[in-house]
Amino acid sequence: MVKGVPCCWHCELCDGYRYQLSEFECELCPLEMRPSTNRTGCRPTPVVKLEWHSAWAVLPLILAVLGILATTSTVLVFIRHNDTPIVRASGRELSYVLLTGIFLIYVITFLMIAEPGAVVCALRRLLLGLGMSITYSALLTKTNRIYRIFETGKRSVTPPRFISPTSQLAITFILISLQVLGALVWLGVEPPHAHVDYEEQRTPNPELARGMLKCDMSDLSIICCLSYSIVLMVTCTVYAVKSRGVPETFNEAKPIGFTMYTTCIIWLAFVPIFFGTAQSAEK
Repeated sequence: MVKGVPCCWHCELCDGYRYQLSEFECELCPLEMRPSTNRTGCRPTPVVKLEWHSAWAVLPLILAVLGILATTSTVLVFIRHNDTPIVRASGRELSYVLLTGIFLIYVITFLMIAEPGAVVCALRRLLLGLGMSITYSALLTKTNRIYRIFETGKRSVTPPRFISPTSQLAITFILISLQVLGALVWLGVEPPHAHVDYEEQRTPNPELARGMLKCDMSDLSIICCLSYSIVLMVTCTVYAVKSRGVPETFNEAKPIGFTMYTTCIIWLAFVPIFFGTAQSAEK
């Protein structure tokens, strides 16, 4: 009723996520619902997820398949020439560990696109940081070995300790086990599950509202999951910088250094882009 004019009424439309409950009242729809077109009731909000046929999924899948094929081919070449001087000089044991980590990094692409569920969410938590931890642990062990060999050689003819293949593998697996332990603790403390998030895509226009089916992994938890890999990467980069003066004939140091420099740049770009992009199923 219009104030001061008792005989007249002024009708107001139910806006936003409200529907017409009665002739005189508007009511807010539940979080998982939106008003119908004529606003006489509520209807379920559509639920979306990343689809396999989506353009956002097809390109990463193609790159992942190519990466898996390239990694598998490299492993087969290593196995075929396992006892040759070149393969043995490359540190074949750590090379196999490194290739395993790279393989897992490509495999996680399929898990990130798969429909969220308890098993998929658990594997995401376990493997998301594991592939990179394996890769950086192997690279860190390699660069640390190179640095210690040449630093010790400046002061003594006695070789440093723990540079044998067995010792290098033991150090690498200890570093990897920390990531595995952290992931297992996370799984035990907070069991994985999928849920529909209706808040992130609750747009001002109800017609555009969507619920997102996703794993219970926040942006912060993903970064925390990857934080150990970042620590390994930074430490490896430090050793790569320290080892940049090794003789040219020792050809592992400089490629590893170049790899770590470019990786740092990629990570510096990834973090702000990841947190700055709009929430969506594609993200």
